[in-house]
Amino acid sequence: MPVDRTEFAAALTQYAAGVCLLTVRDDIDDVGTTVSSVMSVSAAPPLVAVGLSADGYPAEVLGTIGSCALTVLAAPQAIIASRFSSAGRPSARHLLETVPWARAPESDAIVLSEAPAALDCRLDRLVEAGDHVLALLEVVGVPVLNPAAPPLLRLRGRFVDETGAPPGRA
Repeated sequence: MPVDRTEFAAALTQYAAGVCLLTVRDDIDDVGTTVSSVMSVSAAPPLVAVGLSADGYPAEVLGTIGSCALTVLAAPQAIIASRFSSAGRPSARHLLETVPWARAPESDAIVLSEAPAALDCRLDRLVEAGDHVLALLEVVGVPVLNPAAPPLLRLRGRFVDETGAPPGRA
């Protein structure tokens, strides 16, 4: 008997996950999306895996461009996570007009300056996984590292800080 999709989703909301912003700079614009399915895969070479909707534009543009940046969001950046998880969102630069950011050296993608960390990445490969793809990313640089910044988490369908409380706004 197959697992009920609602129960499956409800079970996974019990797992606290870090929240990241994946950005890609293509020839025309900057594309970004909020992701919470990120995991460390290997230290040598440094690899992370990110889950993306298979039919979404971010996966398509990442597959075409072949590089991206992954910013670990801070608790005060919850509003940014919300902005980038909305359907029909405008250019990443427009969503970040009042937020300090820079370009990652290798990918030229946007990284947030006040985040706990950011990774500059090159796409190793995309792996089909049901209705998603896993983007296996080789980390080629760490352009932002602020270990004192409190991380943003997603737990039970909500953004929270490390204490489980709703975070402040950026």
